[in-house]
Amino acid sequence: MALRLLWRRMTHVLDRFHQVAFSPKYLLYTNIGISVGLSMVGDTMEQSYERFIGELPDWNRTRTLRMGISGFTVGLVCHYWYQHLDYMFPKRTYKVVVIKILLDQFICSPFYIAVFFLTMAVLEDNTWEELQQEIRDKALILYAAEWTVWPLAQFINFLVIRPQYRVFYDNTISLGYDVYTSQVKYRKKPEPKDDS
Repeated sequence: MALRLLWRRMTHVLDRFHQVAFSPKYLLYTNIGISVGLSMVGDTMEQSYERFIGELPDWNRTRTLRMGISGFTVGLVCHYWYQHLDYMFPKRTYKVVVIKILLDQFICSPFYIAVFFLTMAVLEDNTWEELQQEIRDKALILYAAEWTVWPLAQFINFLVIRPQYRVFYDNTISLGYDVYTSQVKYRKKPEPKDDS
């Protein structure tokens, strides 16, 4: 009997938290928190793998924090982007879903990738030239990965998921993409071969 009462109280508290967190008043904070948290988890997973295969000696906390901060900026972009799309195209017809997917892939994805690299460049105190070179070297790789993951994921997002859960859904799917983003961002350039 006491266990059942405890279960009821716990589910009531979780339900209340859910109602508040996904309410219009707190949705921005929830979306940013989810984006920051999952960006950090994705980087931690990638670093764990890099340590496992011997590429990284220790966990780089600064790197994880930077990835979390990039999650903050990207979380802002996603929050307002989805609100704008839902305002401009409120219906859930197949035609509208395809329009949203195309707009997401051709407008938001490149912008999102640019915001990510710009945020990281600021945090790493990179020069403008270093930022440009990193974008030339890595942005197209991430954009190609976006095309393999997001059209189907966004089809489900725009057709099925309620608007207040879009960033949550996006970030849940994005966890694997965040691992890949971290790998691409921190991939070491191959050493040039010395032909002498």
